[in-house]
Amino acid sequence: MIVAQRKVLLLNASYEPLGLVSLPRALRMVWQRTAEVLEKDGDRVLRTVRFAFACPSVVRLHEYVNVRKRRRSSGGLRTKVLIRDRYRCQYCNRRGTAADLTLDHIVPRSRGGQSVAENLCACCHECNQRKGDRTPDEARMPLLSNPAALWHDLDLTALHHAAASRPEWRKYLYLDDAAAA
Repeated sequence: MIVAQRKVLLLNASYEPLGLVSLPRALRMVWQRTAEVLEKDGDRVLRTVRFAFACPSVVRLHEYVNVRKRRRSSGGLRTKVLIRDRYRCQYCNRRGTAADLTLDHIVPRSRGGQSVAENLCACCHECNQRKGDRTPDEARMPLLSNPAALWHDLDLTALHHAAASRPEWRKYLYLDDAAAA
């Protein structure tokens, strides 16, 4: 993997995980003194003509960001719905990848259905075509599970999945504490 494409774990000033940022963004935050490096990414180095920068793996913001206000509007709704539905079509239970699955509006948008988590579910292309512009009852395609709101810790679940390949993140995601308990 190209070094500049690596992801960096971003922590709030309170050490609460906020998410992942790109390496260039993390370096920019460190350079602008809005964040500090807590962990380096092994011995990886990003070189310029004049300087060599140790690549950070974990950075922490200097000032606290109130994420409770932003939690509802955070992006990645498609990914979050796919994770909630465990990458399975909610009509035929077929497992797929993000590229294989679509998001289906349970109540179609043409009938006033909104693009919110409670009205979206993972769906394979075939089932989405078959259902068309109808409700599941009209199409005689019952949902295998009731769609729920995205749970609060869904972002943390995605981070824990990403931490499988980055052991230095474990202590910041509280994975070592859970294993010890």
